[in-house]
Amino acid sequence: MVRGIERRRIFQDDTDRADFVGRLASLVTATGVTVSAWAFLPNHAHLLVRRGRRPLGRVMRSLLTGYAGAFNRRHHRVGHLFQNRYKSIVVEEEPYLLELVRYLHLNPLRAKVVPDLRRLDRSPWTGHSALLGTVPRPWQATQPIRAQFGPSPRRARRASRAFVAAGIPRGRRADLQGGGLLRSLGGWAAVAALRRGREASAGDERILGGREFVEALRRTVAERPAPPRPRLALPALVTAVCRAVGLAPDRLVGGGRRTPVQQARAGIASLWVDVYGHPARPLAASLGVQPAAVLKAAHRGAQEAARWRGLLAVKR
Repeated sequence: MVRGIERRRIFQDDTDRADFVGRLASLVTATGVTVSAWAFLPNHAHLLVRRGRRPLGRVMRSLLTGYAGAFNRRHHRVGHLFQNRYKSIVVEEEPYLLELVRYLHLNPLRAKVVPDLRRLDRSPWTGHSALLGTVPRPWQATQPIRAQFGPSPRRARRASRAFVAAGIPRGRRADLQGGGLLRSLGGWAAVAALRRGREASAGDERILGGREFVEALRRTVAERPAPPRPRLALPALVTAVCRAVGLAPDRLVGGGRRTPVQQARAGIASLWVDVYGHPARPLAASLGVQPAAVLKAAHRGAQEAARWRGLLAVKR
């Protein structure tokens, strides 16, 4: 969940909402993140996602930073748009997936942003309409959800709508809020650091699931190897990759589309974003392109990840 600073609006109009949706759709393509449910309210937004090729933190940073900058330009404002970092929680798929899809999609109805279920069925600002097929969203993962409601699209849509309707009388549900959705300032490192008091129990506030799921997840985090630390600064990294493909570094700046240029950008982006874990923006500024172009290049570079890692091994 992302919330506006001081609970202010993060969406002023449909142009803002369409911009957020467009950026989310682009990230689905560029990063492989799966979006199962989503809902926009005036001052906050909910997303139910499965991470893809990149850590969720990097995906969200790209989404929110890009949107905030565009929002400020459109509305002639400066300063922060969002209230600190987004809130996140890890969810056990069974039995929570369908319950959360329903709960998130009913948010606009509970908040009286839409007056009734019929209006929600056609609202373009929640994933519920995509599941029903009234507002097509090719980037949303509708098929895995529909498949759990029936063998044919028509039966699945009818059954899923009935399931959502049955959730209306239940109102707000504390059991689907992960013990309070403690803000995950440290990501996985913060989960691994939980040691004392109630945070040391199976009721971890960053996890929604049963005892076995919570304990297994915490064991996985504890056993996860530390990420590789960068040993080459950005200029040295650019030089090394360009030398490997036989290209002068100054040829990378701008929108060149020759094969060696694209190959070098893909290698640099893959190492900088995926291996070193840096945000796309500094590299984008160095190359004179948009951060989204860096993310797409990193995806291409991932196809030859072994080659680029081998190059770094030689340089070290």
